Amino acid sequence: MAIKARNEAQERYTWNFTDIFPSDEAWEKALADLEASLPEAAAIQGTLGASAESMKKGLDVYFEISRRAELVYVYSMLRLNVDNGDPTYQAMNGRAEHILVKLSTAGAFLVPEILSIEEEKLSAMMQDPVLAGYRHQLEDIARKRAHTLDEKSERMLAMLSDAAGTAQNSFTMLESVDMTFPTIEDEAGETVTLTHGNFGVYRESRDQRVRKDSFEQYFGEFKKYINTLAAMYAGSVKMDNFNTRVRGYESSCQKALFGNNVPVSVYDSLTEAIHGGLPIMRRYLELRRRVLGLEELNMYDLYCPMVESVEMKISYEEAQELVKKATLPLGEGYQKLLDRAFSERWIDVYENKGKTTGAYSCGVHGVHPYVLLNYTDTLDDAFTLAHELGHAMHSYYSSEAQDYANHNYRILVAEVASTVNEVLLTRYLLKTEQDPAKRAYILNHFLEGFRTTVFRQTLFAEFERKAHDLDMEGTPLTAQTLNRVYRELNELYYEGATVNELQEIEWARIPHFYNAFYVYQYATGFCSAVSIAKRILEEDGAADYLRFLSTGGSDYPLEELKIAGVDLTKPDAVASAMKEFDAALSELEELLA
Repeated sequence: MAIKARNEAQERYTWNFTDIFPSDEAWEKALADLEASLPEAAAIQGTLGASAESMKKGLDVYFEISRRAELVYVYSMLRLNVDNGDPTYQAMNGRAEHILVKLSTAGAFLVPEILSIEEEKLSAMMQDPVLAGYRHQLEDIARKRAHTLDEKSERMLAMLSDAAGTAQNSFTMLESVDMTFPTIEDEAGETVTLTHGNFGVYRESRDQRVRKDSFEQYFGEFKKYINTLAAMYAGSVKMDNFNTRVRGYESSCQKALFGNNVPVSVYDSLTEAIHGGLPIMRRYLELRRRVLGLEELNMYDLYCPMVESVEMKISYEEAQELVKKATLPLGEGYQKLLDRAFSERWIDVYENKGKTTGAYSCGVHGVHPYVLLNYTDTLDDAFTLAHELGHAMHSYYSSEAQDYANHNYRILVAEVASTVNEVLLTRYLLKTEQDPAKRAYILNHFLEGFRTTVFRQTLFAEFERKAHDLDMEGTPLTAQTLNRVYRELNELYYEGATVNELQEIEWARIPHFYNAFYVYQYATGFCSAVSIAKRILEEDGAADYLRFLSTGGSDYPLEELKIAGVDLTKPDAVASAMKEFDAALSELEELLA
């Protein structure tokens, strides 16, 4: 069936843009007013250090202009995302992006000027009640003083930043543009050309020959360029370590975690706890080998579903009810917000021609969140609805409780609320579903999320740590060295599976490695969510969790998580999540015996 055009979509399943601006004409006026306000942002320069009052006045002006700029940008972005081919909104979005760049340029002086204030004077200013609303931001800026260089050096580093992206840009060009992949035969014997997109489909094939062929041909293409890819990644690591040295950090891991005020011990605690859970992973791999009827389990057998899809057609309206029932433990207020999201058109539901693929949630301070879906009536879509509404409620509670300067939560906690909702939905389905095949499917869904989000991302995190440490010690990061490190980690994490020669080059296709020490947050976020969901259901932890949702960016992520009962400086949350993984695996073992 042909995909509908945007103008054929039913209004009740589409976003209500008028909550941001009543019309495009109102947006045009807001854009013009914003442009006229930019000189006010530039005029703040030189005034911030005079007194606490002048600091507050300057920050008030800048953040108010930023708030208005965000509304202008988000309206144009959302309008464009529902039909990316619409030239009107292409142009509007381009103009909005341009104004954001101008605002960023106008406000570039803020942090350097704040850090130029003598340390004791700034500390005294921060204690003044007039700056209470900005205290966290100012403390965070002041915290970076020890790693901030003199003005000339900072300017030189800023000039270097464009060239510093060469390794990542080169990887993107090679991987996304220049590389082409060979053909394989699919399950039906038809010749198909491999792409980045369809590789994920073929590695999930029920036919092992298709899985093996797609793996060997896809990874084989990366192997052709492995020395070039190693040189690119080594360049990225060297740049990270250069910045680490000049800014006086002990390691690139410490430098990367410093922004969120996370000690390296959290990174170490995660890997230690996951190592403790590896015997459970070995059981999971053995169950997979047995259920798939294989003599040996290869790495290309890890993505084929153990449990075939069951017929669980779930309409959008049924998914709404599922999410509501699953989140009942969060209380009446949460339920009313879900009703508003459904009735007030916070959600753009179905696919149409030109619409952005996938799903996301976009918070809009002072308005409400907007959720994009491409709903197709499957159980996975119901989980996606729960996931994105978790993000949306986090944004809503933070927006309601915090002013604009403090509402935006950080990446470390960004996936917690979404995953809490997924875990609550999993627990609800397991509580109410008696059909063994459906229970097995739900458990398999949960366990695969665990394997790919917790174990795999922690393996990635260890690889990044080892690569940066080796370079810092003076060991050349050749293809041979990187392959050896990656192979040893795979043999540790996937003991019981056959780690073949091509698997050792998987590191070469991971774009996240060019944004170092980022992926560990996926694992900590998932484990935190599993622990929080357990606390909500078994220890009456809903009130604490809702308080956590309201913190936005008003404190550091580790402190915010403690409100919900999670202390990532200790191994407890990850250990608790491992117990949930163990329990789910035990039931699946029984069902598939």
